Amino acid sequence: MEEAKSRFKSVCVFCGSSTGKRDCYRDAAHELGQELVKKKLSLVYGGGSVGLMGIVSQEVHNGGGHVLGIIPKTLMCKEITGETVGEVRAVSNMHQRKAEMARHSDCFIVLPGASSLFYFQVCV
Repeated sequence: MEEAKSRFKSVCVFCGSSTGKRDCYRDAAHELGQELVKKKLSLVYGGGSVGLMGIVSQEVHNGGGHVLGIIPKTLMCKEITGETVGEVRAVSNMHQRKAEMARHSDCFIVLPGASSLFYFQVCV
């Protein structure tokens, strides 16, 4: 049976710069990244290379998908500790980060993370 084509082209994923205390969080991040690739959806995310952000972005990148990370300059040394993948855009502040993420996305998915729900509520 043929899979229904998505009306979305890019998905913004809000998630933590930590992997959390449960393995299921990491598993969900891996599965989400694989599903985005499978459905040929681009990823827009917070731009970090660590935690759940790093897992999702690495999965999409490894699968050949487009990755756009948007990160405030002040968080670059904290959230980018390894090699980043895809395109990373530095912005001035958190307000601009959220606006840029929304501008480049057709929909949102929220995974666990200390501030993920806050970002989601402010953005939507």
